[in-house]
Amino acid sequence: MNFYSNWRSLAAYRVRVALTLKGIPHDVTQVDMLGDAHLLPDFRAINPQAVLPALVLDDGRVLFQSMAIVEYLDEIAPAPPLLPADPAGRARVRGLAQIHAADSHPLLVPRVRRHLQKDAALDDAAIQRWVTRALTTGLQAIEANLASSPDTGVYCHGNQVTLADICLSSHLLAMMFFKVDASAFPVAVAIHERLQALPAFATSHPLKQPGAPG
Repeated sequence: MNFYSNWRSLAAYRVRVALTLKGIPHDVTQVDMLGDAHLLPDFRAINPQAVLPALVLDDGRVLFQSMAIVEYLDEIAPAPPLLPADPAGRARVRGLAQIHAADSHPLLVPRVRRHLQKDAALDDAAIQRWVTRALTTGLQAIEANLASSPDTGVYCHGNQVTLADICLSSHLLAMMFFKVDASAFPVAVAIHERLQALPAFATSHPLKQPGAPG
C-alpha cells in the first residue's frame, strides 16, 4: 500500500500513528502542501477532495478520510486493537475521537483559514482567536469526559491505546503548533505526554517527518 502524506497534515499524522502501531508495511509518497501539490490534477485523480491523507491499496483502490483509514487498518490488522471489545466502549472511544476529528480539526485546516481571510476579511489576530476557540472548546469537552469517567485509565480508555488517544495526541499537537495554552487540561496533557513516550507516537511526530523544519 502507498500512503500519501505530508508532515504538516494532522490527519496524515493520525494514520501514520496507526500504521506504525500495527507495523503495517507501506510506501510513503510525500505531497508538497506548501506548493499546493495536493490541488493539482495528479493528486485529485487519487483523492478528488484534494486533501490528505490517502491510502492506495495494493489492488489500486483508494481509501480517504483519516478516521475511515484508521478503522480499516484496525480491521485488517486487529493487534493491537484500537477499539474496545464492548459496544459502549467503542462508542465512547469514537465519541472522544470525533470531538477532535469531526468538530475541532475541520475548523483549523488551511482551506478554512484561507476562506476566513478571503471571504470574511479576517486578519491574523482574528484567525488566531478562531483557532484558539476551536481548539480550547474541543479540549474542554474531551477533558470533562476524561476527568469524570471511570473508564479513563493510563490512556483515554483504560490502559490500552485506542483511536481516542490518536485523536487526543493530534489535538494537543495542533495546540502546540498554533501556540494555544493547554495547561488548564491536566488529564488530557498527562495522557498526551504518556503517548509521546511511546515509540509509535514519538517516531510519527510531525516534526520528525521528511520536509519538516529542523
